[in-house]
Amino acid sequence: MSKPYVFMSRAVPEEAVHILKESFEVSIWEEDCPVTRERLLQEAKKADGLYVMMTDRIDRELLNQAPNLKGISNMAVGYDNIDVAAANEKGIIVTNTPGILSDTTADLTFGLLMDTARRLSEANRYLLEGKWEMWSPMMLAGQDIYGATIGIIGMGRIGEAVAKRATGFDMNILYHNRNRKPELEDKLGAVYRTLDDLLKESDFVVLLTPLTPETENLIGKREFKLMKSSAVFINVSRGATVDEEALYQALVNGEIWAAGLDVFRQEPIPMDHPLLTLDNVVAYPHIGSASIKTRRNMAILAAENLRDVILKGKSPNIVHVK
Repeated sequence: MSKPYVFMSRAVPEEAVHILKESFEVSIWEEDCPVTRERLLQEAKKADGLYVMMTDRIDRELLNQAPNLKGISNMAVGYDNIDVAAANEKGIIVTNTPGILSDTTADLTFGLLMDTARRLSEANRYLLEGKWEMWSPMMLAGQDIYGATIGIIGMGRIGEAVAKRATGFDMNILYHNRNRKPELEDKLGAVYRTLDDLLKESDFVVLLTPLTPETENLIGKREFKLMKSSAVFINVSRGATVDEEALYQALVNGEIWAAGLDVFRQEPIPMDHPLLTLDNVVAYPHIGSASIKTRRNMAILAAENLRDVILKGKSPNIVHVK
C-alpha cells in the first residue's frame, strides 16, 4: 500500500521534513523563491496534504482540482492566502502555527517602533553617507517612547506581548479589539478604547489585526486625519489593512510624524514605491517572526499539524471560518 503524498512548497529545516517523511511520500520545491502557480496546481491534483507558505495562493480554483486533499498546513499565523471557507466546504482541514511566534514578532514590533521613533535607521544612513560633519542640539531628534501612549489595534497574542513590553517603558496602554479583555486590563493596566478614540489619543498606533474583509483598508485617509501630527504609525499585520496611498499623503502632508512598516500590499514592495522615498518611513522586508529558533519551531509545528490531520483527522491548530 502506497504512502499518502505530501507536497512542501518551500525547503524548511530538516527536522520538519523528517517528521513528514516518516509517514508520507514527500516532494519539496527546492528553489529559494515561491513555488510557481503551475507547479502548485500540478501538485494539488495528486496531493493528500499541502505544506504551504503565506506566499502561496490556495484558492477555489486549486481546491477544485485537488480530489485527494485532506489537509493544508500553513507555516504562518495568518491565513489570508487560503480560501478557508472553500476548503471547509470540501472537507479539507486548514491549520496554522499560532503562539510560538508571538514573542518573536512582538520583539520585532517594538524594535520597529523604537527604530522609527528615534530615527535609528535614518541616523545610520546619515553616518554612512558621510553627512555627519558636526554635532548639533536637534540633529536627528526623534520622539520619546518612555511614558508615551501606545494604542494597539488587535489585541491577540502578539498584541498582548507588545503591551507587556510597553509596560517596561512605563507607557500608557490603549487597545481596540473585537472583544474586551478584562483580565488583560487588570494585569497590564490596558484601557479599552473605540478605534476613533484610540487614534486620537495615541502617540504610537500599532496595527496587529489579521487581514479579513472587515480589516482590509481599516486604516485610511479618515483614520490618519484623526491621529496626532506627532504620531508614529506601525504596521506588522498585513499590508492590505492599510490604504498605502492615504498613508503616503498623511506622511507628506504632516498629518502624522512617521511610519514603521514590516508589511506591504505587494510583497516584495517595488523599489519605486512612493513610501520608500520618504525619510520618515522605516521599512523592513516582512521579518516579524524571523528568528532562527522561531522559524525552526514554526516549520516543525506546521509539519506536526499536517501529519496529525492526514493520519488522525485532527490537530490543535485548525483554522475555522469566522
